[in-house]
Amino acid sequence: MTAIKNDGAVPLPIPVEQAEARRPDPEALYAALDLGTNSCRMLVAQPNGSQFHVIDSFAKSVQLGRGLARHGSLSRASIDRTVAALRVCRKKLDHHKVTRMRLVATEACRRASNGPEFMRKIARETGLVLEIIRPEEEARLAVISCAPLVSRNTEQLLVVDIGGGSTELVWIDLSKVAPPDRSRAIMRLHSGFECASNASPFPGAKVIDWISIPLGVATLKDQFADVREDGPRFALMSCHFEEKMAEFAPYQNVGWPQLGQNFQMIGTSGTVTTVAASHLDLRRYDRNKVDGLRMSTAQVDAVIQQYLEMGPEGRRRDARIGPDRHALILSGVAILQTLIRIWPTDRLSVADRGLREGLLFALMSADGILEDGLV
Repeated sequence: MTAIKNDGAVPLPIPVEQAEARRPDPEALYAALDLGTNSCRMLVAQPNGSQFHVIDSFAKSVQLGRGLARHGSLSRASIDRTVAALRVCRKKLDHHKVTRMRLVATEACRRASNGPEFMRKIARETGLVLEIIRPEEEARLAVISCAPLVSRNTEQLLVVDIGGGSTELVWIDLSKVAPPDRSRAIMRLHSGFECASNASPFPGAKVIDWISIPLGVATLKDQFADVREDGPRFALMSCHFEEKMAEFAPYQNVGWPQLGQNFQMIGTSGTVTTVAASHLDLRRYDRNKVDGLRMSTAQVDAVIQQYLEMGPEGRRRDARIGPDRHALILSGVAILQTLIRIWPTDRLSVADRGLREGLLFALMSADGILEDGLV
């Protein structure tokens, strides 16, 4: 497995449906579906000013990538679980009479030899047309979903999206953007990482470097499943991930800027939100308390140490981790700790948002339906 960096993605022969041109309808409902390596998630939402209001949602652990590392293809059981979940999504879309939608698949379907065949099966059996998106677009959508969390004081931004099958890292220089415009400058990246940095009215958001590493919570866990003890397995996973991110070298040739208070890291994933829930001791998950929370490196390290001390059975029973996350949390925090060891910060912002929100923002922006001139 090799990391995909910048424009090194291999084109995938998956047709993309082009929406017909239409006048923006402020009452229209939009939907976004993210079929990942571990989960199938969907949001149905309505535009609301410069944001959107969620009408309905769906999330199901389908473990699509189970066995993929060994066999190179999606198993029959994984496919059947996923198709069953997608049938539920289809019913929700029909019920709400959704007019605009984008349905995407990511790393597991990119890597699987039978990924294109699986897309055709989904279309036949559910009527849903999914597209396998490239790593660059996955990274871009994760970035724009986090735009509301970007601080006015942030000049150097690292967005981290730890998925089931891959991890996307994007480093953005905002030092040329006026502080009030920094969040909106991030949103403008919906049109691509190579968009003109001097475009009016929000110039200057510059993507310094980005990478898609084909290691996420599921794939990293599977690679070290034969190591029994938590401590050695955690250390091996951390070292392996660090080796795979060696090509990610922002500012390598021009020298590092001064970080400190002007540096912000935003983490968007189930791993990061689970760490936040454990830090807050939430026995019942509360998105309002988690989304936007800031944590320090020391606070993250303290939670990771708790996880290691619990052992597998303790993590399984811990209500803050949850039944769908306990088997994957150790590999997730191995990735997270690697990043905060390299870039220590007191400003890790937790984002309970990601690909689905990015898809919705991009759709609504393209339709000219959002306020604040984000197009």
